Amino acid sequence: MINYIWLFMIVAGFIAAALQGRIDLVTLAALKGAKEAVAVCIGLISILVFWLGMMRIAKDAGLLEKLAHLLRPVAKLLFPSVPPDHPAMGYILSNMSANFFGLGNAATPMGLKAMEELQKLNPDPKTATPAMCTLLALNTSGLTLIPTTIIGIRMKHGSVDPTDIIGPTLIATFCATTCAILLDRYYQRREWNR
Repeated sequence: MINYIWLFMIVAGFIAAALQGRIDLVTLAALKGAKEAVAVCIGLISILVFWLGMMRIAKDAGLLEKLAHLLRPVAKLLFPSVPPDHPAMGYILSNMSANFFGLGNAATPMGLKAMEELQKLNPDPKTATPAMCTLLALNTSGLTLIPTTIIGIRMKHGSVDPTDIIGPTLIATFCATTCAILLDRYYQRREWNR
């Protein structure tokens, strides 16, 4: 559906420009947009490389294992159907840690691997398990301590203090995650009571 919306917007832009005799504006806008996209990507790459490097240092120093150890009781509570020694739990913990540090791009492969491992525990492959729904809810709400992508975009566009978004992001993602967990539990209990 989103593809049709984008297609409509592009075609409408071309038609509006053609009716006004200003096709040259479409070309200029496309080139300017491409240039800005590359510049934003380069800015984001630098921030992601920095934080991925920090994550690597934290991993080598054993900090990620300590964070995973701290998150393990929470993960056991959120995912009671997943055995603690199952590979899915390791991927879930890695995904939660990466999301916590705002590394959505780095968290995505771990989330996909967690879903793949959860699917192996699924008795009905055509229906999502409660653990899969919980993981999806957690990923969608994304509790974030350091929003690295947003900081990178703010740096790229010359923000005076690109890190002043950390407090509001922490509050917003905490509220979103709390709501996601409460709704997840509500619907799971409702399903059990049927």
